Amino acid sequence: MGLKSASRASATLLEVSFLKAIVSSLCLKRKFEIRSSAAGRTNKSLSIDCDQRGSWLGAGPSGRVGVGQNRCGGNKLILMQPRTSARVSLTALLGTPVTDAQGHLRGRLKDIAVATGPDAGKVAGLVLKTSAGLCIVPSEEVMETPAGTLELRTAGALVPLKDEGNFLFLEQDLMDRQIIDIHGRKVVRVNDVDLEWMGRGAAHLLHVAEVEVGTRGAFRRIFKGVLPRTLLESLSRRLGASTIPWKFVDVIEVDPARRVKLRIEYERLAEMHPSDLAEILEDLAPAEREAVFTSLDEEVAAETLEEVDPKLQKALLEKLDEERIADIVEEMDPGAAADLLAELPEEQSDAILEEMEPEERHEVEELLEFDENSAAGCMTTDFVPLRTEATVAQAVLALRAYDGDPESVTEVYLLDDKRMLRGAVSLARLVMAQPETRLAVLAEPRVLCCPADMRQNDLAEMFDKYNLHALPVVDEAGRMVGVVQADHVICFLREKL
Repeated sequence: MGLKSASRASATLLEVSFLKAIVSSLCLKRKFEIRSSAAGRTNKSLSIDCDQRGSWLGAGPSGRVGVGQNRCGGNKLILMQPRTSARVSLTALLGTPVTDAQGHLRGRLKDIAVATGPDAGKVAGLVLKTSAGLCIVPSEEVMETPAGTLELRTAGALVPLKDEGNFLFLEQDLMDRQIIDIHGRKVVRVNDVDLEWMGRGAAHLLHVAEVEVGTRGAFRRIFKGVLPRTLLESLSRRLGASTIPWKFVDVIEVDPARRVKLRIEYERLAEMHPSDLAEILEDLAPAEREAVFTSLDEEVAAETLEEVDPKLQKALLEKLDEERIADIVEEMDPGAAADLLAELPEEQSDAILEEMEPEERHEVEELLEFDENSAAGCMTTDFVPLRTEATVAQAVLALRAYDGDPESVTEVYLLDDKRMLRGAVSLARLVMAQPETRLAVLAEPRVLCCPADMRQNDLAEMFDKYNLHALPVVDEAGRMVGVVQADHVICFLREKL
């Protein structure tokens, strides 16, 4: 016997001696059960009988000691190792035989129903394919056997599956489908799902751990049925893992009614940068893209729409009615809104304008009259104008009342009674000045501007020469009519590449 075997044997003898001392204190002759639950799939058990004097009639392997009650009211000694978590893939579980307590086959695992909303990721039930059709059993009524099969605790818990709308089904709704990785801000396709349960034979603790989006999940699915399950799992674990924790997964449901029923919301998408959200929409298939975009509120949809190319803009708006489109367009930058409507058929564009509020409609209609390749064609009419005699305190109030995109504001503009541009004050100067300081004192001595008909090539050169963040646009009479932002110039230059 080796040293390790001798050590294990000594430990076993010591633990059995300890058990004898406990049992000796009991008065009645009872049968005691000692069980060892290993981290693997093999469970070892033994029975120890004692008489009134506590003499031992049997002994065997042991682990950690525990004491419980048997069905007859007697005591049960349970030798257990600490509970451990076990991972299993959905691919490995699908098709697993499910038996009752007598060993009769009741069906095979067809799918796994998962809760959504506050209980997202919790396994609500197991769907079985039976001779009577699809049935579902609550997860707490199922346990895993040492042989790797599943066993019903009570046969009566198995009921016909009548309503599929209350659950998310891993095989039906996730496998080989696109999802949104919130953390990675990208669209991926699910190849497999990893589930986890704590302890042995405790299926009610089963929950979704993560989704597989790499080669490991694909390998399992390709070679399932070709290789033995144990070998397949062993080989697949050697492959590099590419997984996404369940908490970072946004499932896409294309059916609006079922999406509401499952309480699938895309609130976390609203926290993304519009550019990231635009890329996600570009990567989605048409049906999934429509499902995500139509679920966004008007403000988020408007910001995202500004970031996608004109062709995709039209595709996103295709299934929306004019009233809904108008609500989105009203939230857009006027210049971006004008560019969008210019790409649509004239009849549809006019119908959308009719649904818009008068003020927003007037701004957009004015911009539609300009050549799209000119400075006026890419400017925005959202800016902060102030009178030349205004103070810093008044400028702060004007900024607070500004209802455009605050991140686009880099300076305020001083206009006279005829809206002639007289100066500009950067936000940095405003922050460092006293509230009573007049803006005319802080204004740049020479303010740059461009005519409304300046071509975009010349505009780009001007931005590059003077390292500008924004540039005022004036009409033929010198009146300020809008501002060209640096991001519009960047977009123009990218299109030329």
